[in-house]
Amino acid sequence: MHIGRVIGTIVATRKDERLTGSKLMITQPLNIQKEPIGEALVAVDTVGAGIGEIVIYAKGTAARHAAEKLQSPIDAAIVGIVDNIDIY
Repeated sequence: MHIGRVIGTIVATRKDERLTGSKLMITQPLNIQKEPIGEALVAVDTVGAGIGEIVIYAKGTAARHAAEKLQSPIDAAIVGIVDNIDIY
């Protein structure tokens, strides 16, 4: 799993039919200090995340399992909303 910040949404009227009903969010990966790293990605939201929230996301097969759409073209899925990060 990875952490990221939701920075936007995507509305796609025409898309693969297996994505119908999925909320698509633009997610910026973050390092442990909550600094942006790498390129933003599109993730299917499974938990109702909003713009600006820090989230946990999964990639690959784990993302399809989280979205319960095993045959869908999903590469990333938001699986949690972060309340707090404590590093000791």
